Amino acid sequence: MSAISIGDLASSFLMRSRATQLKRQIDSLSQELATGQTSKVTQRLGGDYSYLTDIDQNLSRLEGFAVATTEAGLFLDAAQARVERMATIGKELATDLLSTVPTHLDAVREANSARAAINLDQVITELNGSVAGRSIFGGTATGAAPLASADDLLSGLRGTIAGLGSAAAIQAAAQAWFDSPGGFRATVYSGSDDPLAPMAVTSDEQVSMTYMADDPKFRNLLRDLALTALATDPMLNLSGDIQNEIMGNSAEGLMSGQDALASVGADIGYSQSRIEQVSVRNNATRTALAMSRNTLLEADPVDVVPQLEEAQFQLESLFLVASRTSQLSLSSFLR
Repeated sequence: MSAISIGDLASSFLMRSRATQLKRQIDSLSQELATGQTSKVTQRLGGDYSYLTDIDQNLSRLEGFAVATTEAGLFLDAAQARVERMATIGKELATDLLSTVPTHLDAVREANSARAAINLDQVITELNGSVAGRSIFGGTATGAAPLASADDLLSGLRGTIAGLGSAAAIQAAAQAWFDSPGGFRATVYSGSDDPLAPMAVTSDEQVSMTYMADDPKFRNLLRDLALTALATDPMLNLSGDIQNEIMGNSAEGLMSGQDALASVGADIGYSQSRIEQVSVRNNATRTALAMSRNTLLEADPVDVVPQLEEAQFQLESLFLVASRTSQLSLSSFLR
C-alpha cells in the first residue's frame, strides 16, 4: 500500500490547529486548577441543569433579600438612634426643670425657656432625619422633611395660647392645638397620612416602621418643649407663678413621656431583632447553597494536574517538531 503524504502548507495548518487546540485545553485546565471548578459543566451534569439552575435562582433571590435586609437595618438603626436621642433630650430637660422650678428668679426661668427652645429645634431635627435621601418619620412622603421649623411651631402655638390667664387653660389649649387637624397638622406637619409599607426581608416575612412625626408620643414631647420655651415669652406676659406652673407641668409630661418613647424604641428594636435573625438565617442558607454548588461543579486537582501536564508535554513536543521541521532544507537532505 502506498503512503499518503500531505504538503508543507497542509502540514503547517494542521500543526497550528493542533497547537491552538492544546493551548485552549491548557487554559481550560489551568482555570479549573485555579478556581477549583470544572469548565466542562455540561459533561459533569450529564446535560441536566435543573439542580444547578435551582441553586443559582435561590442564591440570586437571597442576594436580593440581603440588600433589602441591609437597607431595612440601616433605616431602623437610624430611627432607633434618633428616638434614643429624643428621649435623652426630654429626660435631661425634665430633670433640670424639676430641680429649678418653682423659683422666684426670672433668670432661671428664662434660662429654662431658652434651653427648651434649643431642645425643641433638636427634636424637630431628629424627626426630620433621613437615610439615603428617604425621610424616616414622614410616612410614605419620603422625599421631604415632615416638620416645619421650631419657629413656625412656636408661632402657631403662641397664637393659640395668647390671652389665656392660667396654666391649666394654656395646657388645655396647647393639647387641643397639637391634636387638632387645623392646628399642628395644618401648620407644622407636612408628612404623609400613611405609614411606610412593610419591608420584605424574605419571601414570606416583612418588618414595619409605622411611626411618623405626627405620632401622639412625639407630639406630646414637642408640646412640653414648646410650652416651656414659650413660658417666659414677653408677648404672652405671663406671671412668674404661671411660668413656674407651666414648667412644672411640662417637666412631669416629659418624664411620663419617657415610657412612651421607650415603647417606640421597643417596637423598633423588635423589628431590628427580626432583621438580625433573618440575616443570620439567610446567610447560613446562602453558605449551604454555595457549598452545594461548589461540590456539584468541583474540579479534582488529582484529575486535573495529570491532564494539564500531558497537554503541556504535547504542546512542547509539537513546538519541538515544528522547530526541527523549519530547519530542513534541500542541502541538508542531500548531505
